[in-house]
Amino acid sequence: MSIRLKPFLAVALSLAGAIATTAASADTFPTKPVHLIVPQTPGGASDALARIVGQKLSERWGQPVIVENRPGAGGNVGTEFVARAPADGTTLLMSYVGTQAINGSVYKNLTYDPYKDFTTVATVATVPFALVTNLQFPAKNMSELVAYAKAHPGQVNFGSAGNGSLNQLLGEMVNMQAGTQLVHVPYKGVAGAMTDTISGQVQMVFSSLPSVAGHIRNEKLRAIAITGSKRSPAFPTVPTLGESGLTGFDISPWFGLLGPAGMPEAVTRKINADVNEILRDKDVQEKFAAAGADPYASTPEQFGRVLQEDIVKWAKVVKASGARID
Repeated sequence: MSIRLKPFLAVALSLAGAIATTAASADTFPTKPVHLIVPQTPGGASDALARIVGQKLSERWGQPVIVENRPGAGGNVGTEFVARAPADGTTLLMSYVGTQAINGSVYKNLTYDPYKDFTTVATVATVPFALVTNLQFPAKNMSELVAYAKAHPGQVNFGSAGNGSLNQLLGEMVNMQAGTQLVHVPYKGVAGAMTDTISGQVQMVFSSLPSVAGHIRNEKLRAIAITGSKRSPAFPTVPTLGESGLTGFDISPWFGLLGPAGMPEAVTRKINADVNEILRDKDVQEKFAAAGADPYASTPEQFGRVLQEDIVKWAKVVKASGARID
C-alpha cells in the first residue's frame, strides 16, 4: 500500500513545493528592475501615467521601474515586444484601448493576439479625449465647427496619431454623426499632430486630455469639447460632445498594465493589489486630476472582460469607418 502511494505522494509534494515557491516569489517580487514599456512617443497620456505609476511602484518595491518608450506602427512595436518577453512580471506594458482593443481590427497582419498573448494585470485610469483647435480657427464651439466644416467641405483637416488610431476614429465618428467631411491627416504619434495644430498646419486634433492639458492652460490650443459622459473637473467650462449635440461619444478610454501571457497568478495579483493601493494615494489622485485622468481600479478578471468587450465594440466602429492598414 505504501509503495503504491509513493508516486502520488511525490506528485503531491512536488505540487506543494511549486505552490510554496510561487507564493514566495510573489512575496519577494520584484528582485530586479522592472521595465514598463510605453508603445507610444513621450508626451502622451500613456507616457505620463506610466511615469506617475512607475515612480510609486519603484518606491513601494524598492526596485527601479524603468519606463521605456518603444513607439512605432501605431503602438504595435512596443506591444509585440512585451508579448514576446519572459512572463515573470518584470516586463510590463502600459497600454490603452486604442492599441489593445482597436489595432486587431485595423491591422490586417498583426504578429500577436491583443487578448490571448497577454495577461491583464491592472487598470490604471480612464481618460477623456479633447477636441482642440488652432487658436486662429474661427469656430469657438461644436455647432460653429460643424457649420464651418459643412460650408467648407474637404477643406478642414484633423490630425491623428496615425492611421487607425483612436484619434482618427473619433474624427471619423464626427463625420458620420454631423455629416461633415473633415480630412484625416495621420502623424507618427500625437505630438506631431498637436505641434502642427498649434502652428496651423492642420486645424484640429483629438487628443487625450493629459496630453493636451498644458497647451489648453497655456492658451496654445482651444478646447472645443471632450468625450465622456461628464465634464472634466480639470476643465469644467469645456462641454462634452453629448452636450454639444453629438451622440455616441460617451467614451473615456481606459489605460492599464498588461504582461505577457502566462504570468504567475500570485505575481499578477500582487502587482494588481499594489497598483490599486497606489491609486488611493492622495498625491497620485492629485496628479491624475490635474491631467484630467480618473483613477480606475479593477481586478485582473474584470480588466480581461473589459478588454474582450472593447475588442468587439471597436471592431464595429472600425468597420463602419473603413479604417484599415494592410
